[in-house]
Amino acid sequence: MFINRILNAKQLVDKKSYFLFGPRGIGKSSLIKHDLGDQSLIIDLLHSEIYMRLMDNPSQLESIIELNRKPFVVIDEIQRVPELLNEVHRLIENKQIRFLLTGSSARKLKRQGVNLLAGRARQAELYPLTYHEMPNFNLSHYLQFGGLPMVALSDEPEEDLDAYVHTYLEEEIKAEALVQKLPAFGRFLQLSALTSGTTLNFTSIASDAGVSSVTLREYYQILEDTFLGFLVLPWRYSVKRKAVATARFYYFDTGVKNRLAKIRALPEKTDLFGQAFEQFIAMELRAYISYFRKKLPINFWRTSEGYEVDFIIADQVAIEVKSAKKISAKCFKGLKYLMEERKMKKYYLVSQDPIAQKQEGIYILPWEDFIKKLWDGDVI
Repeated sequence: MFINRILNAKQLVDKKSYFLFGPRGIGKSSLIKHDLGDQSLIIDLLHSEIYMRLMDNPSQLESIIELNRKPFVVIDEIQRVPELLNEVHRLIENKQIRFLLTGSSARKLKRQGVNLLAGRARQAELYPLTYHEMPNFNLSHYLQFGGLPMVALSDEPEEDLDAYVHTYLEEEIKAEALVQKLPAFGRFLQLSALTSGTTLNFTSIASDAGVSSVTLREYYQILEDTFLGFLVLPWRYSVKRKAVATARFYYFDTGVKNRLAKIRALPEKTDLFGQAFEQFIAMELRAYISYFRKKLPINFWRTSEGYEVDFIIADQVAIEVKSAKKISAKCFKGLKYLMEERKMKKYYLVSQDPIAQKQEGIYILPWEDFIKKLWDGDVI
């Protein structure tokens, strides 16, 4: 079963060559087959024979393309043979060939030549299924198991999520990391999942993982480079109150985060449920901004006194997320303190409260209403 995605691969390469990044299992191959079909030559570097041939002689890329000429050329998992980027660069320049280069890791590309395509290939990312893409969206199910297509379509989502985490994270990511202390990296994966969405305390996490702060930062960089998570930087432009300077890290998917943290249930009215609900909104914001090419930063605000607002978009929109089914006065505290700075244009409180209203300049919206407004372009 193919799930229609918001991102359209053909619309990308109709304009220019592109890198399309995202973790394994996110649906890149299915998207390409659906959107490009017979119009593309797909060179799969996970295929051993093709990989070995191009690894030994990258210049064979041109002859392969000429023998199988199609409007578009897709090279799947380009990071496996970074040397191909020299050939891609030349063929874009000399033959005007349009490429779609997919990858699940940017580590090798960063080290070995992705800048050769600067200005000649744009970058896009594919994310877990969003609210609008999920068939028969169920909030509790999504918060527990996430939006990986193979999990979302499964009759046994827990089993398939376990298999994904074991075969991909525990084997491939550890191999990608080239870490010397595999037990320490395994502990880090669990700790980073448990602290996902909270302000990072590198000293504490490094101590618990049994590694140095320098090693810990490298571990987080591995997760970013393999598109398994993303940093949300603090918004530090408040004048009346001192803001914290430490970032937050979110995993790319609620299900993967739960599995790594060994969380098997998310009872409502618990902190675990609230954290997953906040991550869900973060994922929707990130996907919307990326798919519609907004290029806007996502930040958060937290003061040294502990007042906070979950998300600030482009210094214009402030969004506080609460999983409560009935809003109370304390839910507004962070937004009201931020309003004193007089820097935002719009303020939102997103929750499970079913009643939409506006109080003192703050839009209070049920989460479904907020997401619909977001994807309609009415929030950002």
